[in-house]
Amino acid sequence: MTVRQAQRPVLRVAMIGHGFMGATHSQGWRTAPHVFDLPADIEMTVVVGRNATATADAAAKWGWAESATDWREVIARDDIDLVDIVTPGDSHAEIAIAALEAGKHVLCEKPLANTVDEAEAMADAAARAAARGIRAMVGFTYRRVPAVTFLRDLIAEGVVGTVQQVRAAYRQDWLVDPQMPLAWRLQKEHAGSGALGDIGAHIIDMTQFVTGQTVDAVSGTIDTIVKERPLLGSGSGLSGVAAEGYGEVTVDDVAIFTGRLSSGALVSFEATRFATGRKNALTLEVSGDMGALAFDLEDLNSLRFYDRTTPDDRQGFTKILVTEARHPYVAAWWPPGHMLGYEHGFSHQVVDFVTAVAEGSDPHPSFAEGLSVQRVLDAVERSAENESSWVRVAVSVPAST
Repeated sequence: MTVRQAQRPVLRVAMIGHGFMGATHSQGWRTAPHVFDLPADIEMTVVVGRNATATADAAAKWGWAESATDWREVIARDDIDLVDIVTPGDSHAEIAIAALEAGKHVLCEKPLANTVDEAEAMADAAARAAARGIRAMVGFTYRRVPAVTFLRDLIAEGVVGTVQQVRAAYRQDWLVDPQMPLAWRLQKEHAGSGALGDIGAHIIDMTQFVTGQTVDAVSGTIDTIVKERPLLGSGSGLSGVAAEGYGEVTVDDVAIFTGRLSSGALVSFEATRFATGRKNALTLEVSGDMGALAFDLEDLNSLRFYDRTTPDDRQGFTKILVTEARHPYVAAWWPPGHMLGYEHGFSHQVVDFVTAVAEGSDPHPSFAEGLSVQRVLDAVERSAENESSWVRVAVSVPAST
């Protein structure tokens, strides 16, 4: 160990859960320390899963020092400083609260929980832990795509003027085939909700993040298009192999809703897993009285900017390539024009959380912000149950940066 390493704080990380999100978070923990000058060293100490063999394989593949099957024992260990939760939503609250009470910093995948009650308990636990210097953050990773962070910065600078309307959509097609097996994401007891909570949560958070406003009321409709699916034999990520028999889909396949921002501006939201031909199409467009900005995750290194203040014979959407060193996060990576990808946001997530922990500052999005999104999800469900009537979001918090 070098003198420099000996003088630096060390964060020893335990990741609870593995699979698709385990792979992405592992990429972040493994890569960020080699690209960014972090204020602390990272040790990928242990990954935890229910199946000992599969978890050991994940540890070996992704660079964790060891594997375990009992998250309670791991949280109690003195050699763990930070707990990263990438399990299904039904276990977020129990694990996060236990980790915070044990004095561990916590990073938790989105959505924060499966219910508002769980999210409130988690936010309360995070507030109590913060008083003891323990930090908690939610993994809304798309905030950390450089183009999205830059879009937020441009709106804050006033380049679009007063925000008048927002259009946000997250469209996928991995459930169009009715023979796609009944994975945990399609079961309410594990996932909480379907497209609404899984991908709708992203566009709610992104809207609040880039505008600096909250969604204060909603009117929505949700639907389950395929109501029964083959039981799952085995699966990974968004794919699976069917077993014998069928089971009920207990979550939504599509959610379409309108929101009213705290300024009064309207937002149209669409979250669907039945957009045939759309693999991972997250789009956001913010329209103001002086201009507009648009983002598309399938073209994630750029923004579209419309400047209404230019002469009318020269107006039109201009493509901004967000790869300059002065753009958010980009300076640590490659020369201009050398593109970043989906996985880079997870490294940026590590940078921001580790920096907040080391500096003793509040990371964002906080558990309180995660609760804010959870309240919007809940309001959409209540609206859909009441013939799409407008429902006020119970409580909102500032969409801090």
